[in-house]
Amino acid sequence: MKLTIFLFITTTFFLNGLAQATADKKLTELAEVVVTGQLEPQSISKSVFNVRLITSSDIQNLAANNLADVLNQYLNISVRPSGNDGRSTVSLFGLDAQYFKILVDNVPLVSETGLGNNTDLSQINLDDVAQIEIIEGSMGVTHGANAVSGVLNIITKKSSKTKWSIVSTIQEESVGSEFALFDKGRHIQSLRVSHSIDKNWFVSLGANRNDFQGYLDLRKGKNYAENDSFRGYQWLPKVQLNTTALVSFHKNDFRMFYKFEFLDENVDFYNSTIQSGYNSILGSYRYALDKRYLTNRYFHNLNVTGKIASGLNYNVSISHQKQQRNIEDFRYYLATQNETNNAIEKDQAMEVLYSTGTISNFFPNSIANLQLGYEFSNNLGFSLVQEENNIEVPISKRLKNYDAFAVSEIKATERFSFRPGFRYSMQSQFDNQYATSLGLRYLFDRGIEVRGSVGNSFRTPAFEELYSKQIFDGHHFTGNENLIPETSSSYEMSFKKTTVTPSGSEISTTVTTSFLDVKDRIDMALVRFNLETGNPEYEYININKYQMWNISSMNQFRKENWAFNMGASLIGVSQQIDNQVFVSDDSFLYSFNLNANISYGIPKWKTFLAAYYKYNGRTQRFVAGSSQYVLSELDASNWLDATIRKEFFVSKINATIGVRNLFDITNSNQTTANESGGHASPTQIMLAYGRSYFVKLTYNLNF
Repeated sequence: MKLTIFLFITTTFFLNGLAQATADKKLTELAEVVVTGQLEPQSISKSVFNVRLITSSDIQNLAANNLADVLNQYLNISVRPSGNDGRSTVSLFGLDAQYFKILVDNVPLVSETGLGNNTDLSQINLDDVAQIEIIEGSMGVTHGANAVSGVLNIITKKSSKTKWSIVSTIQEESVGSEFALFDKGRHIQSLRVSHSIDKNWFVSLGANRNDFQGYLDLRKGKNYAENDSFRGYQWLPKVQLNTTALVSFHKNDFRMFYKFEFLDENVDFYNSTIQSGYNSILGSYRYALDKRYLTNRYFHNLNVTGKIASGLNYNVSISHQKQQRNIEDFRYYLATQNETNNAIEKDQAMEVLYSTGTISNFFPNSIANLQLGYEFSNNLGFSLVQEENNIEVPISKRLKNYDAFAVSEIKATERFSFRPGFRYSMQSQFDNQYATSLGLRYLFDRGIEVRGSVGNSFRTPAFEELYSKQIFDGHHFTGNENLIPETSSSYEMSFKKTTVTPSGSEISTTVTTSFLDVKDRIDMALVRFNLETGNPEYEYININKYQMWNISSMNQFRKENWAFNMGASLIGVSQQIDNQVFVSDDSFLYSFNLNANISYGIPKWKTFLAAYYKYNGRTQRFVAGSSQYVLSELDASNWLDATIRKEFFVSKINATIGVRNLFDITNSNQTTANESGGHASPTQIMLAYGRSYFVKLTYNLNF
């Protein structure tokens, strides 16, 4: 780790020194255009916020099929996979997916447990993505509830340079060392057809099938008949079908598009416990009680932008979404390999009617701009909860909010601009909430940009925290309808220097520091002892506190066909966890993370080489023991992906070969101190399924 930090510091000073030596040269404006959190689309250099981009080239170089494939390489973000239910969620700055909002074309994406939060990254397909924009920190003014640690906005493609475009892809990938054409590995097929009907109309249709055959590791698969806990899979098999449709129209200042998406996902769970039975027909037989998780998602989004007669700009989106997960239970006979007693039950669901809109350009000058907006959300949630005596009861509740917000961007001088904002949210379940923000940007000489921001935001309790119940065999864990929203404050300051040298090299260095303070954090805690049963009863309550500070640096170097990026961050987290029995230590615990990527293009050969590296430093947190909170440590890990991409036949065929997880990471040791101060034996935390190889072939037909 010391060597890693030394290399990072050395590189940072080298790039800064090189930039300073040529600071008197004329800068070129970055070409990237961003829309997330902006009053109107603009270049990234003009944004008051620090917007980080994941480009379509990054997605291509990583051969990424879903969002989890990409975010594995992002600084400060951790992807949390689960082999038990096949889901992968995101954690930013140590805060889980309830604090981070995921949007598609500025509309939050539904999951079965929320809107924009707790999203399964493996369910988000990237076939029609133009770029991904990430803003870290509080974004409550522009994006409402639960945008506490940041937002991620997926911008999809809505036009084509040619009249017809047909893109067909086949990708074969091993899962660790496991691969076979049909029953092992990962098999992906996709097709996207787009057509520019005329200069105004554009349509696109796409389909993607992702067949993940699971990861066995030491397990023996679904037909293994011995009762020794080796049956099943370490990572569950899943099959996803994702289809999309888009219609867009533009004429002069008016633009409209409608996007539809359908997701169908089947995840298979094979029980490791083998049971025995006997009847007169089969005689002695063995079976297992297995299940499937069946998920469907419907996504509709209509967006209209344009100008009205007075010159005002408007932007309105209306979206209807639904995601539902059913569980199919069945008995699987190992000798005959057939199923009986299949029963499908609705487990979780969320249906949403959502709309957001803005009006801007109130002042016909370049000094000030004002944006007024609204957001409306009507969420109907469903969950199957477990009452006493193992009785399952369906719970269906509707949550609504009506928000209004205002953002102004004022260019006080040619160098200095600031951006105040305010949102007021009327809630059906909770007290009304508000969010505020103030962003500042100052441009110095020699390509130096300084940005600062302060903001207040809030997180509303999730459906599970409000209404969940698990009551069985002396266990009593329940939601709490009286929960109040968490509130948070965030502060950020950044310094960026960009230089273009006489030789055409572009060098930029950004240093950012931030602080986040979350109050009334929701957690499960002991609330009472039942005098009749003598059992403790636990409930979600507003009790904990969370603080985080972060300092990070991003360095970029581009010259001709070379691109090199390197970043590092040091994060400190302080949590006060109170379960009503004992309280944790609130000392700051630190982790160091680093990422880097390098790419090189050989135009003569139409070949592109890329490598992506990420170092996840040791992380610490306090976990509950029998009488106190004790320190738990997760070991550091290194992740490296490498690809070679080549174009053939005038770019009609694009071939990519590569390797993921070159260092063959599978599990990481988690060591927890015991109550006497020593350390217990380490446990294994699943991070990945080892080194995997892939081949991807894409056929492009444009005419």
